Formats: sequence, C-alpha cells, structure tokens
Amino acid sequence: MMKCHTCIANRLLAALPPADLGLLTPYLRQVSLKPDAVLVRSGDRNEQVYFPHSGTISFMLDMPNGQTVATAVIGREGAVGMLSVLEPSSSPVTAVVRVAGIASRISALRFHAAFSQSGAIRHAVQTHARALLMQFQHVAACNALHSVDARMARWLLHIHDRIDGDVLPLTQEALSQLLGVRRTTVTHVVRKLRMLRAIRSDRRGLIEIDRPRLEAAACECYEVMRRRIDLLSGVDRK
Repeated sequence: MMKCHTCIANRLLAALPPADLGLLTPYLRQVSLKPDAVLVRSGDRNEQVYFPHSGTISFMLDMPNGQTVATAVIGREGAVGMLSVLEPSSSPVTAVVRVAGIASRISALRFHAAFSQSGAIRHAVQTHARALLMQFQHVAACNALHSVDARMARWLLHIHDRIDGDVLPLTQEALSQLLGVRRTTVTHVVRKLRMLRAIRSDRRGLIEIDRPRLEAAACECYEVMRRRIDLLSGVDRK
C-alpha cells in the first residue's frame, strides 16, 4: 500500500478528499521512474496510470521521418495515462521519463472503476485534461513563433519547476528530442546560453541553470504557461 507522505507529493492525489482517495489507495504501487524509460508508446493502449511524485516526464510526438518533438512535460502536478478513462484508445504520444523520480502506479481498469464512482476523481481528470490542452496549444504556438534558443530556455525552466535543485540531468540527445532539432543545433544553442551565463553544462549531461538569466532568455510563453498551470493546480507562488 502507498504511504501517505508519498501520496501527498502528487498534487492530483493530494487534492482528493480522503474517501475518494481511498478508492485508489489499495491499488496504488510505488515505482521508480528511470531516465529514458518509456511508460507508454504512441499507438499502444494505456494499461497503467502513473502519478509522479518526483521527476519529469515528457510527452513526445513521433513523426513519420523518425524525428520527435515534445508536446508537454509533467511532474508532480499531473499524471500519465489518466485521460484513457475519457475514451479508451491508443496513446497519441510516447511518454518518456526525462528526469528520474518515483511515481504511484495503478492499472487503468482500477482507475476507471474509481473514476466512475467519484465526482472528485472526475474533477481531477478534467483539471489534468485542461492543463495538458493548454500546454499543447502553447507549445504549438511557441514552436511556430519563437526561436530555438528561447524554446530551449523555456523547456529547461519547465523541467526545473518540477525538480529539486538547479542541476538538470539532460543530455544533448534528450534536448534534441525535446526540441525536434539536430544535435548540431542543440550544441550551438547550448553554447549561446553558456555565453549568456544562463547555464553551465558538462560532458556528463548535467546542466546547471542560473534561473534569472534563463528566464530572461526564454520567450513569454514560459511565464504564461507557468501561471496557468499553477492556477489550474491551485498553486500560489506568492
């Protein structure tokens, strides 16, 4: 059974009244999220629902030519596979662990049974759906309108919001996949952000950020998305 302190770490679970959470608790199992682990592939059915308590997961769109691009990132404010209760179907994206952490996992069937019994769980699903839709819309607009430099700064800030500390374990390959660009482009952008002293990086795939400088390098999409996600999640950063 899941320990209480672990349960509270995920905002969706923490927001549930005790009776509604009790519909899930007997079936939740704690699992480790390993870097680069694939939780569900595009085209596969969502057999499990994951509630992260730490770490970061990216939703990747796989293009026919083999390239990938991130459409959203989530951490303890969200879930993977939760929306399968709205319309059981194959996943449109691949969910990949970017930063290691832990999560609580429940089978999609068990979650669907609880969903049908609980108005609070249905509200949590709706909240998560709105947050993801907002991310998808803003990421699509940002990809069309803003430079790769600003977009990389935005993704780094989104990931930083969801982890502890200022060091992000992200390789250039991972950044290439997030941005949907070549490794050579990533190398060029990393060099530019280093010159601005917004980041420091090494060959081990570690990126240390200077948050004020990185925020200055990011486009306005970051702040807009952060505020809206916080509003949906009930987070007050004042």
